[in-house]
Amino acid sequence: MKCPFCADSENKVIDSRISKDGDAIRRRRECLGCGKRFTTYEFVEEVLPMVVKKDGRREPFDRTKIRNGITKACEKRPISTGAIETLVDNVERACQEFQDKEIPSSAIGEKIMQELQTLDGVAYVRFASVYRQFRDVSDFVEELKEFLHARKQEKGEKQEG
Repeated sequence: MKCPFCADSENKVIDSRISKDGDAIRRRRECLGCGKRFTTYEFVEEVLPMVVKKDGRREPFDRTKIRNGITKACEKRPISTGAIETLVDNVERACQEFQDKEIPSSAIGEKIMQELQTLDGVAYVRFASVYRQFRDVSDFVEELKEFLHARKQEKGEKQEG
């Protein structure tokens, strides 16, 4: 494990504990080269399906790509980093539960949109505009109409229950 500050590979573990959700081990480390401290996380490596892109290319599942897309959609919105990480976890879990060895990128995009729709309307529309490749304002307005209609239905169901 290289130090993120000086790239020295010699360090010692100062503290280890299970993360809040129990899915990882959090380790505090101290670099023996520069003395600075940093945190690492240890996760169980799970086999994820290959992602089939729209053009037919196949590439490994990349959690970072998903986080980057979601983070960009949530930029300047009152959404915590924890909420974004939870959303990324939910998408990754859905991909792990996918039965095939390959998953279409469209299925991942739809899952992200489903999650964003309940988290934040503006982030949802931002993501949708890129994901669905809006060509003009009318595409944008149509997506907004569908979003608002779905929100009204949700509120109506909550009031009945």
